[in-house]
Amino acid sequence: MEPINTQTPKLLGNKDAPIGWMIFNNPERRNAISAEMWEAIPRVLGAFEADAEIRVVVMAGAGEKAFVSGADISQFEDLRANHEANERYSARSGSGFAALANLGKPSIAMIRGFCLGGGLAVALSCDLRLCSDDARFGIPAARLGLGYGFDGLKRLIDIVGPAYASEVMFTARQFDAEEALRMGLVNKVVAAGELEATVRGYARTIGENAPLTVRAAKMAVREALKDPERRKLDALEAAIAACFESADYAEGRRAFMEKRKPKFQGR
Repeated sequence: MEPINTQTPKLLGNKDAPIGWMIFNNPERRNAISAEMWEAIPRVLGAFEADAEIRVVVMAGAGEKAFVSGADISQFEDLRANHEANERYSARSGSGFAALANLGKPSIAMIRGFCLGGGLAVALSCDLRLCSDDARFGIPAARLGLGYGFDGLKRLIDIVGPAYASEVMFTARQFDAEEALRMGLVNKVVAAGELEATVRGYARTIGENAPLTVRAAKMAVREALKDPERRKLDALEAAIAACFESADYAEGRRAFMEKRKPKFQGR
């Protein structure tokens, strides 16, 4: 693997083409996200976005106990003690969430163990969520007394619907993997020992497909979830048109006629 300079050991970025791995590396706190980790997320995802060899981004947590257990609450007393301090903290975390929301390449959350609070928000930002059978999900905001932002709640509602979103928020309880699968929070549940191989298989399949087509499909899903007046359909139509003008489209047709596997270049 080829490492990326993230400027903090708590967030790792590694290139293993076609996969870019972003690893939350704070295992002593169950990979809770600290302020410096939020600031590093745009650096990692920016590097992945600019690298044509990376076609899929996988996000995971270090160790076996957690994907991300939430925000690092040990920093709250200093960084989120009141409304003004919280505004400054939110600016730092907001840049991380913006990078997650604006990522143009397909992304997969590889979830083992706890996926709580801000960790679940990170997982919800991904296009696919695959988890082990020992995964645990929840948003404990109601047990902490903090207000939960609209954007994060809207994403949860878009994925699981308002009834399940209300249950998640009102009860603040933890949900197991099978409950998460039933409500549509995750795409697939596998045994813990099979998780990485399963994720790599998904990533390899996606990485072998036409990058321009995948990007356009991701754009279409993103625009469909917006209010109609906010949809950027001109940009989407341009992305679709680019597929038909691409060398990959010609390669796909030739490979089909020649009964062979296509080799897409993303152009």
